[in-house]
Amino acid sequence: MLKPAFLYDQLEKQGIEFMLGVPDSLLKHFGSYAFDKGNTLIAANEGGALAIASGYHLATGNVPLIYLQNSGFGNIVNPLTSLTDEEVYSIPVLIMVGWRGQPGTDDEPQHIKPGKTQEEQLKALDIPYTILSSDEQQVKSQLGVAFDTIKKNSSPYVLLVPPNTFEEHPFQGDSENNSYSLKREEVLDQLVKKFGEKDIVVSTTGKTSRELFELREKHGLGHHRDFLTVGSMGHTSQIALGIALQKKKRRVFCIDGDGAMIMHMGALAIIGEQQPSNFYHILINNGAHESVGGQPTAGFHIDFGKIAEGCRYKKTFRVRDLSSLDSTFDKFLNAEGPVLLEIMTKTGARADLGRPTLSPTENKKNFMQFLTED
Repeated sequence: MLKPAFLYDQLEKQGIEFMLGVPDSLLKHFGSYAFDKGNTLIAANEGGALAIASGYHLATGNVPLIYLQNSGFGNIVNPLTSLTDEEVYSIPVLIMVGWRGQPGTDDEPQHIKPGKTQEEQLKALDIPYTILSSDEQQVKSQLGVAFDTIKKNSSPYVLLVPPNTFEEHPFQGDSENNSYSLKREEVLDQLVKKFGEKDIVVSTTGKTSRELFELREKHGLGHHRDFLTVGSMGHTSQIALGIALQKKKRRVFCIDGDGAMIMHMGALAIIGEQQPSNFYHILINNGAHESVGGQPTAGFHIDFGKIAEGCRYKKTFRVRDLSSLDSTFDKFLNAEGPVLLEIMTKTGARADLGRPTLSPTENKKNFMQFLTED
């Protein structure tokens, strides 16, 4: 396996001084090492990362590196084809892509299609790439070819990173949320007890949906009320909005995460513009991309409540412990939507946390049947 420090040093030798991206589970050990070295920026989304990298190149003339999971590759297709492409501004950038769903490996359903089509996408976009080796000598050779190509073409080059490429490097960054007592699963455990029989729930990707599934199982509540967004990070609130606009007589709860909300924050503007009175937005903010390495988001440095109010949410609430959650939740429910409840938490999840035992299509079928009920 490849040492993150080795690759980092080799990239520095090639002149890489600026690294940024969106954390990925396959790249988390490299990302954690880079972050601990103080040389990386966590972008809101993948397209934004490429745009920031382009600005860096325009200002310095140097080649930047961005990293991302291939499930987010769609977010960079627009700037790849209309900004950095040789036929537009011809901007050189090295792009490290975690190859979830690589053919021949086991992965979750939402990663199968991105993994199966990743190489075809790169070929269709005419972007040169290589599959990163875990052998140090071969990596040196691959980087040599990559940077020769980047300098020759003045355009992007991709390092496609298969599973289990990197040795472990746990994130050493300081946690900013030590003052918060709640964990996400504790919050969800309280929420499932407060939701009504007819309430509709749409939960965000990552550990949130996994914990929600297990808690429904634990309490014998069934899974038909919940749409578990296993992919499509950042789009949960828009799925919930689409439902709320059609099911106006039923409460729709969107359980969101800070990283997901930041990724496509423009969603708040559309929710506010549509003014769905049955829309209840719950944000569980732990200030981290926890499921892919724990690197921080901007979640603890921005005021989501003011942003929501600026987007015409009717009311916003913020809590940080169970007692305030209990006392605030009724006010939240009694408010006319759209309304936001932000719950501050610390990171941490059970080591034995499982994954939903229902397939996405089974979840969809059961959920749609639930939506047809009066």
